[in-house]
Amino acid sequence: MKKHVLSALVTGAMLLNLTASLPVSVSAAEPDEYHDDWLHVENGVVVDRNGNEVWMTGVNWFGYNVGSQVFDGVWSANMHDCLNLISDHGFNLLRVPMSTEIILQWKNNEPDPIIKVNEYSNPELTIEGVQGGTVKYSFDIWNQAVAWCRENGIKIMMDIHSATTNAAGHNYPLWYDDNFSTDDWLEALSWFAEYYKDDDTIIAIDLKNEPHGKPEEGKFAKWDDSTDENNWKYAAERGAMACLEQNPNLLIMVEGTECYPDFSRGADWSTPSVDYAHYGEPSKIFGAWWGGNLRGVKDYPVDIGEYTKQIVYSPHDYGPEVWKQDWFYLDDDSKTFTRQTLLDDYWYDSWAYLVEEKRYPLLMGEWGGWVDDEHDTTGENRHWLQEIRDYMTDMHIHHTFWCFNENSSDTGGLVYDNFEKWDDVKYDFIKSALWQTEDGKFIGLDHKIPIGVNGISLDEYYGSGNTTPTETKPVETETETETTTVSESESETESVLYGDVDDNGIINILDVITLNKNLLGKENISEKQQKQADVDQSGLPDSNDSLLILKYIVGIIKNFTA
Repeated sequence: MKKHVLSALVTGAMLLNLTASLPVSVSAAEPDEYHDDWLHVENGVVVDRNGNEVWMTGVNWFGYNVGSQVFDGVWSANMHDCLNLISDHGFNLLRVPMSTEIILQWKNNEPDPIIKVNEYSNPELTIEGVQGGTVKYSFDIWNQAVAWCRENGIKIMMDIHSATTNAAGHNYPLWYDDNFSTDDWLEALSWFAEYYKDDDTIIAIDLKNEPHGKPEEGKFAKWDDSTDENNWKYAAERGAMACLEQNPNLLIMVEGTECYPDFSRGADWSTPSVDYAHYGEPSKIFGAWWGGNLRGVKDYPVDIGEYTKQIVYSPHDYGPEVWKQDWFYLDDDSKTFTRQTLLDDYWYDSWAYLVEEKRYPLLMGEWGGWVDDEHDTTGENRHWLQEIRDYMTDMHIHHTFWCFNENSSDTGGLVYDNFEKWDDVKYDFIKSALWQTEDGKFIGLDHKIPIGVNGISLDEYYGSGNTTPTETKPVETETETETTTVSESESETESVLYGDVDDNGIINILDVITLNKNLLGKENISEKQQKQADVDQSGLPDSNDSLLILKYIVGIIKNFTA
């Protein structure tokens, strides 16, 4: 038998050499714990694989885009504890700003220029696993964060925040700059999507944070049907396909621009966005927050054929403490803005029409701000937070709050005192906009893993008779018990993934190596692993199973035959 095992290894090596361009990992034929949480759009709403509507209500945590090579705050706080805090407070999606530069660094296995990790507060992030040890490579730390998010029921959305890694990188208006081209951006997106295509912990990619700029500034993002280099709509379609060709299950977030011409008044993309008040008329360019102008979708929606069902539009919106925009101030100084005036003066035409008219789902990628008297001296910002919070809740707009970090200079965050203390006052302002049951249990996006210590999973939520993200129906204990029994039975059936010999949810060459070591008597495997190794279901794993797994990996066969 050992001779046959060695023969299988040689055959496998030859097959792998002949098919080096094929991906090593393959998805399971049936959904399992790594492949059952993908989302898509149906009839203008985001749904899971069963067609059940979900509500993504998350938070931002930056650092990978600014030069820290890790989440900001890990220079003092324990990263695992912070992720526990996020999940325990009910945030089911983590938006993680990154740069094209750091992703290409990881792809090319280039060294970290610097990494801000306190090795005493984070012994888990050292090679030795002890306080004061040698800090791991940033990509290894990132993958540890992904694993901890998975354990907590948190899903991840990666955001290309800037081309070059820089704390001020988001100020550059485009997805390319003097250091990294559009092709570099596409390469980074494609590699990232392919690397995590067999892990539904990462369910979404935000193609580019806040494309912006004005025509008179020289560098600006436009939105039309051209193939101009600075046309964000054209770039977004290319970026989306770079991701979806690797993983067709990802949600793709497409933000807006800053400007859009008023074509009805003769403006075009060469018209400066100046105020013509001294001529008795307003600007011929509609302005917005950076990334917040989605007027172009009405005229030129993103169209990538069958993959369009993976597109979610994602504006950003902020209050008066970030910038005192015109729409916060009414002609009558005795009154302040309301939801209706915000809709009339800005929200509706900029982005809200997409959900009001049931065209497309929205995810508010950034919203947030100060709530304390020191920063918000007039209470305007708290008023704005309440208005947008309640509007997003009523309209089921997905959102990721800005931000967890305390070091966001114009908004503050959910923690303070060097990332060590939680801000309950600010949290209370946004808690009602988190997806939760009527009795206050947070609802996650994972079908099996509940979100945090006070949460439930998707299967628990919909298995209890719920039909929408906000409707909760009382269920008798007997029915709950019966539903749970069925769910556990189904879970047990789905947990058997033939070919996954090392039982990590992915079928690749490591499974062949594990099986061959077992057949040679050099490694023991569990009863479950033996069952998953027995792909021909002959009753006992052998060298034929090893060969079948290899053929499956390289695409020679599509299924395991009994």
